[in-house]
Amino acid sequence: MVLMVSGGADSTALTLMACTGELDIDDGRGCARIARERLHVLHVNHHLRGEASDGDEAFVRDLCERLGLPLCVEHAHFADLDGRNLEAAARDVRYAAARRYVRELSRQSGTPRTAARILTAHTASDRAETFFMNAIKGSGAAGLSSIPRRRNIIVRPLMDRTHGELVRYLQVAGQPWREDESNRDTSYLRNFVRHRLMPLAAERNPGVARSVGAACDILGDEDAFMSQLAATALRSCTRREGSGLVVLDAARLAAAEVAIARRMVRLAVKRIAPEARLEMRHVEAVLACVAAGEGSVALPEGVDARIEFGTLSFRTPTERERAATGWLPVPGSMAVAGGRVLESAFVRVPEGHDAVSLARGLSAEAGGGTVAVIDAAALGYASRDLQRLAEDQRWGASAAQGGADGVRLWVDGPAAGDVMCPLGMQGRSKKLSDLINEARVPLAERAGVPVVRSSPGGAIAWVAGVRADERFKCTPTSSMLVKLTIRPIGDV
Repeated sequence: MVLMVSGGADSTALTLMACTGELDIDDGRGCARIARERLHVLHVNHHLRGEASDGDEAFVRDLCERLGLPLCVEHAHFADLDGRNLEAAARDVRYAAARRYVRELSRQSGTPRTAARILTAHTASDRAETFFMNAIKGSGAAGLSSIPRRRNIIVRPLMDRTHGELVRYLQVAGQPWREDESNRDTSYLRNFVRHRLMPLAAERNPGVARSVGAACDILGDEDAFMSQLAATALRSCTRREGSGLVVLDAARLAAAEVAIARRMVRLAVKRIAPEARLEMRHVEAVLACVAAGEGSVALPEGVDARIEFGTLSFRTPTERERAATGWLPVPGSMAVAGGRVLESAFVRVPEGHDAVSLARGLSAEAGGGTVAVIDAAALGYASRDLQRLAEDQRWGASAAQGGADGVRLWVDGPAAGDVMCPLGMQGRSKKLSDLINEARVPLAERAGVPVVRSSPGGAIAWVAGVRADERFKCTPTSSMLVKLTIRPIGDV
């Protein structure tokens, strides 16, 4: 149980209550006393107010010494904010420190991290202030839900008390606390809301903090329900997902209710860029492109949203899909872009059977261009070698994995100037870039299209999922075939 204590009135009251009273740590038992040996205190000295910051640290040290609580103090410095405001950066530092402390305590005690709790001193007053701050900035339902009572192991047991009530509690207990002079500076939005807006609202409703808190609870429950619906809709709408890439069916997204569609956009971006903070203007711009059936939008964290061939793709700048490069043994497999796997296997043509019909049947079973069947002899291997390797496959061995004499294919991505003879064009050549464009492969996915070649820089045998090459097609005289399959990892 880690208490985050700054030395202010709220966190000082939290510490005292944890030691002498009862708190609800949201473990299903309601309000109960916490065993003293479970309590640990974390204080982060941000060094933002010079001697005053050191005074806060000294105060918390003295408080913990008097109460007999173990204390961990961390020091933070803010030379580079990386585009964040100071308040957000300081908050990130505090929570990161709390999680590290929890991991260390869990390791020492041999207990699961899920059993730990991080307690913060947020109050009903804080929650109401955050509500108004987010309303001023133009937040949606998630922002207006304000500070949640619990998020994973982070619990806020004072959410039903106001700051004024905690101050009176400390005064009765004779317990001093520290005041941060910067809290009076109304140039900060929170202080403006606290000292200017909240007093005006309290003139009409003295219990405004609790009233707003009740509204936040309702908004939070409804937001969670809507998010669940959006997540389900997003799963049915997702056509491709990989590292740094999510591709959605634009028509399905356009058909969704706008309240769900907005959340689907946010969830999709969150999957590839968790730190991206989308504003309403970003989401509306993406949905405008979806409605128009064309266009692109630059989103935070460098995420690119683009409409192409009936799809909406989101991709990050640093984790774009790239085609795997290397040898594909036959039989064997290799992982390729988009969370997929490329597999190869020998298929012997039984005596008396037509190789062309067999190849067509194997391709038709999968459909969608996910299977190609080529003539193994067209790869330039002697018939006796193909027979021997097929026998190895039959007995579960993979000679191609270990020996230089094994059948293998080179796999890479599309390269400038690539030309092939697409199957069905009677030997006429075509630029690979034109073929991929005609196949309506979105721009975001083109670099990740696996190209199977006879050798590095050699003839193209198959553009996976697009088209095989005429030069490697099966003929009535084919006796040994190579079956190539591309599928999502995990599918069987």
